[in-house]
Amino acid sequence: MRKTLLLMLALLLAVGGMAQEKKAKKEKTYNEKGEIIKKGWNFGPLPVVGYDADLGFQYGVTCDIFNYGDGSRYPRYNYKFNVEASRYTKGSGVFRFYSDMPYVVKNTKLFFDVTYFYAKKYEFFGFNGYMAGQNSPYSSLEKDGFHFLNRNQFRFVGSMQRPFFGVPNLYWTAGLAYYNTKVDRINLEGYEGQVTLYDLYVNDSCIIKPDEAHGGNTTQIRLGMIYDSRDHNSDPTSGIYAEATLVGAPDLIDRKGYGNLSYTFLWRQYLPLNPVNKDKLTLAYRIGAQGRIIGQTPWYMINNLNTMFFQKMYTEGLGGSVTMRGVNRNGVIGEGFVFGNVELRWRILNFQFINQNWQVALNPFFDAGMVTQTFREEEMRPTDPNTVYPIWWSGQNERLHMSAGCGLKLIMNRNLIVSVDMGKALDERDGEKLKTFIGFNYIF
Repeated sequence: MRKTLLLMLALLLAVGGMAQEKKAKKEKTYNEKGEIIKKGWNFGPLPVVGYDADLGFQYGVTCDIFNYGDGSRYPRYNYKFNVEASRYTKGSGVFRFYSDMPYVVKNTKLFFDVTYFYAKKYEFFGFNGYMAGQNSPYSSLEKDGFHFLNRNQFRFVGSMQRPFFGVPNLYWTAGLAYYNTKVDRINLEGYEGQVTLYDLYVNDSCIIKPDEAHGGNTTQIRLGMIYDSRDHNSDPTSGIYAEATLVGAPDLIDRKGYGNLSYTFLWRQYLPLNPVNKDKLTLAYRIGAQGRIIGQTPWYMINNLNTMFFQKMYTEGLGGSVTMRGVNRNGVIGEGFVFGNVELRWRILNFQFINQNWQVALNPFFDAGMVTQTFREEEMRPTDPNTVYPIWWSGQNERLHMSAGCGLKLIMNRNLIVSVDMGKALDERDGEKLKTFIGFNYIF
């Protein structure tokens, strides 16, 4: 806990010392809520100081760049850019640039994300949730590398959104995505000769096929519909966001027969609970589902959440900091899955400092999810039901995975959100420890 508080203090000092407005000396104007109306450019260079229970301590640099134009849309921005270079102490790193431009082109929202991830210790717990073997004679994740592999990934996502024939809050969307994924067994010093679950899936069982074992290229064409009545995109207090997307992944590059068509559905709703001050207390919930319709999916892409626009850097699940906080990252993966999150967002403090608007909020939460469409279940099952189960097969049915916890948010100008979440899985098979995640933004 002391380390968490020190990290939060470092973030506060960094924001206070560096997130200055370019035209701060001009006369301030206020809206009906008493907030300073931001205009023009607003820069937020920050040292990245964070913590993810699955990844370790994070350090690096990042910069948020906002443009509010004449301030008439505040707290909405005209466009935003972000750059980040950071790494985690458990061997992962990120180089990222993304832009969110809702008003640069008339009636068109544009979104671009270019990211390179590398992970020397990437978690792999097998397929289909509780169906996968939970125990290993090679000891636990905390002691060795049985549940780790090496993975590097380059990601490009470009999306656009336009009004749907003038219907209020309804939009059609289109996008392109490209992923280059490289996978290998863990190769860090000290893990020589380590038996891993990845090795067993590749060599002993062929659940992971030889032509996909080391990754490949994935190209996606995305088409969808969005309904969006939220009052704000980063820190909404009312409204609905619903997204339905079809994702086609033609086998254009590798030619290994892994073309497929899948769907993604998301529903988010934000309900103000205080009739006097609608921004004070909000019940927020998200329901999501994804599944394959036809074709075949390579194993290294089944945990990717194929959304048009996203707030968090990582778009993989289930488990970890963006879907089920407290459940092991990548602990619940399959061909199709459902998940849900419920949060009570209570803004306990509002103040102004260094010419910026600030809020402090608490968000107790409950997360849940499960595999609904299994991936290569027949290959995982033992051929003789009377024999001892192999390590990769538990003999149990999949059911709901759950976690609960609480978060603390520091919000600047309703757009830059420093986040701390602490969550614990409700079943020890999904993780035994209370997990802490320090980063940016709400998860939805």
